[in-house]
Amino acid sequence: MMPNYGLDYHCRILLDEYREKIPSYELLQQIVMGKMNELIATCGIELNSVEYRIKEEKSLAGKLEQKGHKYQSIDDITDLFGVRVITFYNEDVDKIASMVETLFDIDWTNSADKREMHEYNSFGYNSLHYICRLPQSVYHDPAHPELNKLSFELQMRTALQHVWSAVQHDIGYKSEFEMPKEYLRNFSRLASLLELADNEFSRTRAAIYDYRRRMQSLLQNGKLEEVELDGDSFRSYLSTRPFDKLNKKIASINHAEIHHASCFHYLQALRKIGIKTLRDIENMINDNFDDAYQLALYQLGNTDIDIISETIGIQNLCIVYILKSGGTIDDIQTLFDLINGESNQHAIMAQFIIEQANRLSFMHK
Repeated sequence: MMPNYGLDYHCRILLDEYREKIPSYELLQQIVMGKMNELIATCGIELNSVEYRIKEEKSLAGKLEQKGHKYQSIDDITDLFGVRVITFYNEDVDKIASMVETLFDIDWTNSADKREMHEYNSFGYNSLHYICRLPQSVYHDPAHPELNKLSFELQMRTALQHVWSAVQHDIGYKSEFEMPKEYLRNFSRLASLLELADNEFSRTRAAIYDYRRRMQSLLQNGKLEEVELDGDSFRSYLSTRPFDKLNKKIASINHAEIHHASCFHYLQALRKIGIKTLRDIENMINDNFDDAYQLALYQLGNTDIDIISETIGIQNLCIVYILKSGGTIDDIQTLFDLINGESNQHAIMAQFIIEQANRLSFMHK
């Protein structure tokens, strides 16, 4: 015998209707999530998570106990199946919403943008709630026409809004009206902090995107002296292949093959030796090109090495730059530690490099 949870006759009828429709909701869930996953895969937005569920019977019984008189039939309850999309940024909530609007039929009368409903002292969670149906243009099965009539809820919120909602749920209060007044002030302050953090994350991301666009423009226009050396600018600079000419000349010594390797891990080393802008790197290349090649010629000329790393050019440039600036064995060892990780062998390698370089003309100018 099915439990009745102490509900009145009307609510028990609704509960029986729910039990009969569970198979339809399970099928709806499968179809909707398939469509949502396709949408998410093509939207280009990094999400925190996507959650979905069919309301459990016990949870529905609790809802009916409180609000059962509001519903004439089980179809009036629009969140028996629900999907929650959690983004990292406020603006991505709107982007997801605009794409969802093209996928499902939206019941605008019963949908709500709770982000616009807060009073100054409210601490209820923000969220965008759509009541949706699956349109026949997206999916239609003559064997299951009811799938196009079932409503479901789609919530979209940020990760911080979701944290707030989870905290509310954990402590057992669903609105400010339930909260004891002695705690209301603290919760309002916390809500304000979370809202501020959400807005600041969005503002900071927008500023970073703007910086990257400005940096790309300067790079394309050759204004390298105005581009500070950092992770973004160095990665973009490397995409122009600035060390290729030197690498190819070094490879010609033994007709060697150049093995692809990223030079990005040289960022810290370049900063350490005093490189501050992309123009400084260009100057380092132009001023030390021939000497870096001569060092490589001395290293490889009497060998049969036929594969060299793509990093050989920037490595020799850094070595020559350090030595011409009055650097010591310790400075060369520090360079190797920065690009390869600390090792006791680097002191030996640095000593060997110094001995090689001392035989070259640039060390005696």
